[in-house]
Amino acid sequence: MAPRPQRLTIVLPSTGAFDSRTWRIARSLSGRGHAITVVARGGDGLPEREDVDGIRFIRVPVAAIDGLPGPIRALVRLVRRPRTASAGAGATATARLGTADTSEAPATGGLLGRGIGAVIRLARIGLTIRAQRLATMREAPQGDLVHAMAYMGIPIGLALGRRDGAPVVYDARDIYVEARNIARLPGPARRLFATIERRWAQGASRVMTVNRAYAEEMARRFETALPAIVLNCSPRPAAAEDGGEPRPARRFHAALGLAESETVVLYHGGLSPERGIEQLIAALPLLPDTAHLVLMGYGPLADRLIERTTDPALGGRLHVLPAVPPAELLSWVGAADVAAMPIQPTTLNHRLTTPNKLFEAMTAGVPVVAPDLPGMASIVTETGCGVVCDPTDPAAVAAAIRTILDAPDAERAGWRSRALAAARTTYHWEAQVEILLDEYGRLTGEPW
Repeated sequence: MAPRPQRLTIVLPSTGAFDSRTWRIARSLSGRGHAITVVARGGDGLPEREDVDGIRFIRVPVAAIDGLPGPIRALVRLVRRPRTASAGAGATATARLGTADTSEAPATGGLLGRGIGAVIRLARIGLTIRAQRLATMREAPQGDLVHAMAYMGIPIGLALGRRDGAPVVYDARDIYVEARNIARLPGPARRLFATIERRWAQGASRVMTVNRAYAEEMARRFETALPAIVLNCSPRPAAAEDGGEPRPARRFHAALGLAESETVVLYHGGLSPERGIEQLIAALPLLPDTAHLVLMGYGPLADRLIERTTDPALGGRLHVLPAVPPAELLSWVGAADVAAMPIQPTTLNHRLTTPNKLFEAMTAGVPVVAPDLPGMASIVTETGCGVVCDPTDPAAVAAAIRTILDAPDAERAGWRSRALAAARTTYHWEAQVEILLDEYGRLTGEPW
């Protein structure tokens, strides 16, 4: 018997344009006949309302200033009005007030400066969350279950759950207190954040995360039961009808005008510090002259990386391409010769991470070069889908990439076959969505 159609609301503290996990969940549930609403943030060029593949998107404009109480907000706007009448400083001030992206913001120098910077960042986070919560409560339809993504989504999800009398899932996709700039906040600020997040987690009906190591760490920090584990796997790749594995179209070669004899080392995902991008660029001169490094994604380093493409020392072999929609991503990843992801061991979150890009490369049949860190190394060595290395050493990264590029065709085909086999038998979304459906059913008392 088909499950009774239910209403799922996904709360996302981003535009959702490139959020693969949200798209996988939404498409899977929509395909089963459920009504899916994704409440996300507004973004340039994105419609406030749209239906995609049966999924309803509601994007709300969010700026930190909108999280201020009404009289204070009006006063701030009144004070700002003369400066925003002209371009330049006013526009910059508006941009600062309009975002709470603390992911890669530089720390202010000195103890006092760091303290002030921490207060400002936390205040902007709080105001942005409040602004999105107020807009979401006005716009989101009634739901039977709320799935809140990340720490900036869970307080909004909890508010919706109270309004609708619905269970709330906290999808904690990182160990946030140990990730990015939050990990660099002064001790008191980090402890405050940890206390607030623990209360959010304990207020949720279920905590969910993306791997076992994260789940065990979160259970300890949140003082909750072990979170449900739903890996960031991609859909199972189809088996080749004749037993062979045809090579995907050489999309990078066509886009960049590369010769067939040239090879592509791909980094895809966030163009942010500590992801191993600088190490990959430093490794590029140590690779064969026919090897090209392609950085495909978006993030705070994008402009700086585009400037690096003109560095004569790199010989025109560094390329930066924009992110592509999740539905197109695997065809691009599959066109690479190596998928490199030397994430740096700078935080506990990075050391334990199992990012989307690892499973996307496996699903696309592309050998990976991954860091020899607890999160990824065990999967890479267990499946034989690539090579691990010291991610902090450009020479070691280059050696790992060359191990794949310089290998005989039969050996490279072996990496491809092993990656695809792992994606078909173990690391695929079809297995993960069953875990998700079981959790949803347990929370709502209805099969999904």
